[in-house]
Amino acid sequence: MRKTFAYTVMTLAVVSSVAGLGLFVAIPPGSARVMRVEWPEAGALCWDALLSLAFFLQHSGMVRPRFRDGIAGVIPPRYHRALYAIASGIALAAVALLWQPSERRLLTIDGPWRWLLQAASFLALGVFVWGTVAMRRFDGFGLRPIKAYVEGRKEQPPPFVVQGPYRWVRHPWYLCVIVLIWSWPVLTTDRLLFNVLWTAWICVGARLEEVDLVNDFGKAYEDYQRKVPMLIPWRGRAGV
Repeated sequence: MRKTFAYTVMTLAVVSSVAGLGLFVAIPPGSARVMRVEWPEAGALCWDALLSLAFFLQHSGMVRPRFRDGIAGVIPPRYHRALYAIASGIALAAVALLWQPSERRLLTIDGPWRWLLQAASFLALGVFVWGTVAMRRFDGFGLRPIKAYVEGRKEQPPPFVVQGPYRWVRHPWYLCVIVLIWSWPVLTTDRLLFNVLWTAWICVGARLEEVDLVNDFGKAYEDYQRKVPMLIPWRGRAGV
């Protein structure tokens, strides 16, 4: 029964994460027609802001050590990362499917500038994939501790290794997401709200994540912080 439960959690983590991210990428905010409510624009924007806030709290709150310590007595730590992946997928899908669009257009970019934005988005996608490949031991679904438990062995913590785009910037994924957010050629009121809120959250989330990384890797990460910028690769390739 324990192994069956473990495999069920691992399956849910993969399905939820892939489905949530797939919906979010395939359905830009405001494009889904699952729930359309005839609200005044102010009401729709408040709803969208609450959706974003719910995702921010889940995504940045569940990963905090205080939260994990609080649920450790109920849920074994080996399941924490997978539970986080499941909740993140659900929250991301909710944003994609329940976002309320605004009809008011603030800016539409056409011509060569539109092609430039598309080129920037493709470049960001390429760097995102590059960063994913560089993080060879990245456990985005939280499967590693559960597999170690099922196989009856102790999980080995991953070493601190810097390679690929992480030699230019400490958070290449976050940088790519910011570029993708702002490369959308049609700017409506709700899209502007999305861009501003999610960019601010990425910057705050990166700061919070760095506190945990310093706690995990100590001086090695502090040296990395001194050599490599957080989001803007203005120093060039660092020798780390």
